[in-house]
Amino acid sequence: MKNKKTNTLQILINVLIWLFIFVLPFLMLWRHDDIDLIRLGHNHAITVLSSALVFYLEYFVLTEKFLFQKKIWKFLGSNLLLILVVGLIVYFLKDFRMEKAMDNMHPSNYQFKAYLFYIREVFSMGIVAGISIITKVLGKWYVTEGQRQEEEKRRKEAELINLRQQINPHFFFNTLNNIYALIAISPEKAQDTVLELSKLMRYVLYDNTNNFVALHKELDFIKNYIELMRIRLTDNVDLKVDIQADLTSNKLIAPMIFISLIENAFKHGVSHSQPSFIHVNIHQVEDRIVCLIKNSYFPKDESDKSGSGIGLENLHRRLDILYPHKHILRCDEKNNTYVCELIVPLK
Repeated sequence: MKNKKTNTLQILINVLIWLFIFVLPFLMLWRHDDIDLIRLGHNHAITVLSSALVFYLEYFVLTEKFLFQKKIWKFLGSNLLLILVVGLIVYFLKDFRMEKAMDNMHPSNYQFKAYLFYIREVFSMGIVAGISIITKVLGKWYVTEGQRQEEEKRRKEAELINLRQQINPHFFFNTLNNIYALIAISPEKAQDTVLELSKLMRYVLYDNTNNFVALHKELDFIKNYIELMRIRLTDNVDLKVDIQADLTSNKLIAPMIFISLIENAFKHGVSHSQPSFIHVNIHQVEDRIVCLIKNSYFPKDESDKSGSGIGLENLHRRLDILYPHKHILRCDEKNNTYVCELIVPLK
């Protein structure tokens, strides 16, 4: 598709250029009332052929061989030689047809007109060479830019795959830590947690393979995860969840984009000895999803390496790739309350 688009653009540019070259001789010819169609056609054919010679020598040889190889002086010298030589050839070919029209001129006037005629041809060949150079450079830039963008796209795709591969074991690592903690407290709850975890595994392993998923699948995953985490909570934890969105629409969102924030809320917002709270509010505002999470804040000591902070680092990078300059992420801690707000557009 990219090559087809490039070829179409090059054809269009060449058509426009040759329309210009075809019209140029009429603009450059001397205005005489007695000019006949034979002389006009002769001069026109010479101009078109000489323009084609200069254009394609410039396009396929000089620019490619010297300019793109950064041989600037050879490029300038070869261009000057080409324009002067072709201009001289055109001058002699056309001059033969102009002699009759200049028979009645004074010799000094004839010489002046001949000089101007040569300058005119050199100038027109210079214009053709300039158009050829610009066309070649722009075409080269277009192709190079397309290749750069394609390479950047492939690089980001590879990075996103790597990020997804990081977040999946990170998610299971944190969840298994919770199950491990439950085993000592309540084996029955731990068994229930394993069953809930199996429901999430399908989404994480199979549905989480694209850059964007259906909104309702992502929200179902979040609900199931929160219900899994609710199993280990005690009565002194106030957990409120409010999720409102149009689940019948075909809107798409990046998968597991909110889970790191929710994981952190459960990790740092729950105390087994003090009253604590976690409030999760996810709602749709037109074509945006707003996720607001508030939780009590009980920072872990440095010996707690669960997760190792990879979740938030992963989130920041994925947001930069998937929603460049289109997302809002704000996190702040004040008065032992941690607040995070993430706003992303829906596709």
